[in-house]
Amino acid sequence: MSGHSHWAGIKHKKQAEDQKRGKIFSKLSRMISVAAREGADPEMNPKLRQALEEAKAFNMPKENIERAIKRGTGELEGAKLEEVSYEAFGPGGVAIIIEGITDNKNRTFQEVKQILQKYSGKLAESGAVKWLFVRKGVITINPNIQNSMSKEDLELKAIEAGAEDIYWHKTEDLLDIYTKPEELDKVKKNLEAQGIKIESVSLDWVPKDPIEVNDKDREELTKLFEELDENDAVQNIYSTLEI
Repeated sequence: MSGHSHWAGIKHKKQAEDQKRGKIFSKLSRMISVAAREGADPEMNPKLRQALEEAKAFNMPKENIERAIKRGTGELEGAKLEEVSYEAFGPGGVAIIIEGITDNKNRTFQEVKQILQKYSGKLAESGAVKWLFVRKGVITINPNIQNSMSKEDLELKAIEAGAEDIYWHKTEDLLDIYTKPEELDKVKKNLEAQGIKIESVSLDWVPKDPIEVNDKDREELTKLFEELDENDAVQNIYSTLEI
């Protein structure tokens, strides 16, 4: 398994300036509300548990979290939210999966389509892109905050914790640990029991064969991902771009 590109996940959002915090909280609220439809107990609802962990990573106020859960369970009124997923191709032939939560599917479809066209991208038919990816649990670790553990130590501990595979980012000093989706929580707990500090945890679409692109296409893709991420409805962006 090679490196993957989960652009709009927690790693990217952590770099946001304070003025963007409101937008992040709004996206997290939507994620929590949708997850809470499957039950308000995070111990019995892995989707909600993961959403709450992301909210905790951003110090989202407790009252915001509680309101989002109540909107999801129907205890509070709120806009009707729907999950959406789009498949697309971007510059350099990079395949892209865009996931979102919206209260207006038609509006979001048009907005995503326009952003893609602006950066030489285009929407693809359902199934045209997703087969290029596989669903994996992904745990990201920053080796620089691990109490002087060497990279070799981290790799060994990841394997002992139950990792399927590991990948060192080429553009950042980060380690991705891949797991089977159903084993994500178990591997996370095993790592924490070994004293490893975790940067982020997510269920991602991981590309089977990431691709390299030239500098011009990479710059165009960066702008595309940034503008998609600015859209209120867009939650996650995955691509086959090598990172």
